[in-house]
Amino acid sequence: MVDTTAPTTTAMREIEPSARPRAVRKPRGILVPLWLGYVFLYLPILIVVIMSFNASENLFVWKGFSLRWYPELFADEKIMQGLGNTLIVATGATAIATVLGTLLAYGIQHYTRGGLIRAFAIAPAILPDLLLGIGLLTLFSLASVTLGLHSVILAHGVFATAFVTAIVLARMANLDPSLEEASRDLGAGAVRTFMRVTLPQLAPGIVAGALLAFTLSIDEFVIAFFTTAPTQPTLPIVIYSMVRFGVTPEVNALATILLLVSVVTVIAAQRLTRLTGTTR
Repeated sequence: MVDTTAPTTTAMREIEPSARPRAVRKPRGILVPLWLGYVFLYLPILIVVIMSFNASENLFVWKGFSLRWYPELFADEKIMQGLGNTLIVATGATAIATVLGTLLAYGIQHYTRGGLIRAFAIAPAILPDLLLGIGLLTLFSLASVTLGLHSVILAHGVFATAFVTAIVLARMANLDPSLEEASRDLGAGAVRTFMRVTLPQLAPGIVAGALLAFTLSIDEFVIAFFTTAPTQPTLPIVIYSMVRFGVTPEVNALATILLLVSVVTVIAAQRLTRLTGTTR
């Protein structure tokens, strides 16, 4: 028997247009604040990049395209000394943060419950740099530690460890725990399971955290200002000492290079971090 109570095809066609939700038209001016925000954020950076190729010594007068400030930048002994110190600090701090952050994330994920310990582990990433710098300076003074590149490496390692921990924790949240269980059931110990099973799966998150730590260490100024010796300034401190008397074309060229390094590193870290969202 045919159900006469069911609506016919013709009736359904008549009902469907009225039942469809109407598309909401967005106001045309709603994107204006968005683009104004982008202009406010990136216009100063764009100006710095453009003026780094200015042939004139006057920053406010364009006299044509030139690369003259880049060779002069690398001929400046103070800038090269600051760059060398910064690379030493960033490399050392990244190594410390990568090892400690990975082990800390592993311990939090496997041996703790609740979010209190997790919050304390990530807290240095959100603490004000001024507070962290003064606290580390006080600690070094109480411990009679002389200031130098070693103290900056330790100081940068503190806040960089928090970033590595956060990224590795995000990666560990998407791992399959049955793989570790299977490894232990087959007779592998905790260390061997970590080295052969867990660590390869964490590799994208570890590399992403290391790249981010390296970039943050290169650009960091406040903590380095409090924990370094006057005779061993890092590159941000050298730049600060130069811009106090006015921005020079060499500073624009240096800022452009640092911007390029930071952008490339952050993009690489972001692409690696995307793997933390995949489920195995």
